[in-house]
Amino acid sequence: MSDKYNIDSHKMMYHPIRVAKWLEAKDNWSLQKSIYPIYVEITPIGSCNHRCTFCSVDYIGYKSIKQDEKVLEARIREMAKLGVKSIMFAGEGEPTLYKPLPHILDVCKEVGIDTSLTTNSVPFNETNTENFVKNCSWIKVSINAGDRETYAKVHRTKESDFDKVVQNLTLAAKIKKEKSYDCTVGSQMLLLPENEHTALDLAKTMRDAGVDYLVIKPYTQSLYGTSRIYEGLTYENMMHLEKELAALETDSFKVIFRANTMKKLEEEKQPYSKCYSTPYFWSYIMADGSVYGCSAYLQNEKFNYGNINTQTFQEIWEGQKREAGVKFIKDELDITMCRRNCRMDEVNRYLWNLKNPNPHVNFI
Repeated sequence: MSDKYNIDSHKMMYHPIRVAKWLEAKDNWSLQKSIYPIYVEITPIGSCNHRCTFCSVDYIGYKSIKQDEKVLEARIREMAKLGVKSIMFAGEGEPTLYKPLPHILDVCKEVGIDTSLTTNSVPFNETNTENFVKNCSWIKVSINAGDRETYAKVHRTKESDFDKVVQNLTLAAKIKKEKSYDCTVGSQMLLLPENEHTALDLAKTMRDAGVDYLVIKPYTQSLYGTSRIYEGLTYENMMHLEKELAALETDSFKVIFRANTMKKLEEEKQPYSKCYSTPYFWSYIMADGSVYGCSAYLQNEKFNYGNINTQTFQEIWEGQKREAGVKFIKDELDITMCRRNCRMDEVNRYLWNLKNPNPHVNFI
């Protein structure tokens, strides 16, 4: 299987200057404070049109709160100047329910920030789909079953939404091809016991829709999630799908079966004892404007550094609360209590090896 986007790995090797700055800073806050995120995830709106059985942020409550458009635009322009390179619009709700999103994507394009969408795509229409495909580096649609009935049960929505998602993906792929846009149009299924039997059908449907890839990824339990029905789920009995799905690939359609991430669930412990990615290389902005150092700890004040509605991003990132956060993560955070296979796991493995090299690294 082909994973040219390093979805099942990491991309930190492409940012050596930022990493070198972090290595040189050591424990010096005057140097640490100006190490800005490469990547930021933003929740533009807290509302969601689905109630997926596996939702990792169900405890937040899908609140009807949204970003102030003018504030968000100003902060994005500021973040671009500070060195933020990419923004993913996703988060606690369904990002495409946020009506100003097309304009915000235009702003990101204007200031040189790469953007992406993780979405269920049900709210797509011809007008906003054109904007999304034109502006985004990639779009990844969460479609967690290969048939209408299973999809409706997992997403806890009506069966007709499955047809709508397939239609919207087909439209996005068509627009991309006709307009020669660079956007990668992808899809993703979280592999669960109740949708395992539909994986091959979903791959065929996605291939026929013209999308670039389908990701098959594992579930991991969120720290504060209300739902616990998949807690402890492992994948040794589902690994046969990797070979079966690979047979459906073509030159223009790939299946990214996240076998590496699935196998890591069987590890007794991580091969690192510190989280080095937080709060340096990424950040998360909630729908209410709160800036967090880690998306696994939303609503935990130890990871909340400020709010973009009352402070500039620079004031937040170089402020006392983030300084306290840096010290907390270094001296107190027990990562054995963190979410397994978190988004920064591969990044942390890479950074750990840089900080703790083996004795022969100079023999290149």
